Amino acid sequence: MSPASNRKSDNAAAPSPDKSGAGPVFPQVGTMTVPPDTSSEPKGGGAKPEAQNPKPRDAATLIVVDRNGPPRILMGRRRPSQIFLPDKFVFPGGRADKADRTVPAAGELGDRCQAKLLIDMKGRASTLRARGLALAALRETYEEAGLLIGQVGVPANAEAGVRGDPGTWTRFFAEDVLPALTPLTFLARAITPPGRTRRYDTRFFLVDAGHIAKKVPPPDDELRDLGWFTIEELRSLDVPNITRAVVEDVSEYLAAEAAGQGDWAVPFYYFRGGVFERVLLR
Repeated sequence: MSPASNRKSDNAAAPSPDKSGAGPVFPQVGTMTVPPDTSSEPKGGGAKPEAQNPKPRDAATLIVVDRNGPPRILMGRRRPSQIFLPDKFVFPGGRADKADRTVPAAGELGDRCQAKLLIDMKGRASTLRARGLALAALRETYEEAGLLIGQVGVPANAEAGVRGDPGTWTRFFAEDVLPALTPLTFLARAITPPGRTRRYDTRFFLVDAGHIAKKVPPPDDELRDLGWFTIEELRSLDVPNITRAVVEDVSEYLAAEAAGQGDWAVPFYYFRGGVFERVLLR
């Protein structure tokens, strides 16, 4: 399975170019230009040469959609003291841990979802690693938003099969909820551009809020101002540029789903030749 042909996005437009010709490049057919975020860059002198192009690390994000009325999406604002994307509104998410791969679940990823996660996976591709990405999205959503996606009822030996330190999963299981992967949709993927001090290969998953098994106070304080926002409200928030593009993907996905269109083609954003390219993973 391989990426499909590129296509132009009609929704997530880049800023208009400066008439002098010095502005950002317009997206051409098959690509979408997203201006790079500079909020994660160190102040005063920039990054050290050896840190200018670190290898992207696996990360995952969860887009939780409440469809009781007009669709509303969960977002929170990162603390201003954080190095990566300070004071920006984001979906819950973060770096994947190896222990995530072997956490027991009430249901597994669908075959099509898993297959798309394996397309152009950097490093050693495996279904176990794909599974870990989805579980990382659920773990991070619990940590940052206090939402447990899954099924009530945890087997007595739930942690026995976890390889490595279960970490936050110990607290997750203590809430008597077993994570479930079946409800997740692989919605989008994006790799942080070169030149950043921190780079991530982020997979964006989407889940309906109806699969929230339990709500508790968030275990950490990484996100503040947590709230549920309509697509229109999200467009006015201070979000990273790539998140703005993914918001438009969410809008397109919800419209396609309402129209009965299946097998979502996953937008994949990555940096090449000065622009973010947008290819579809089918």
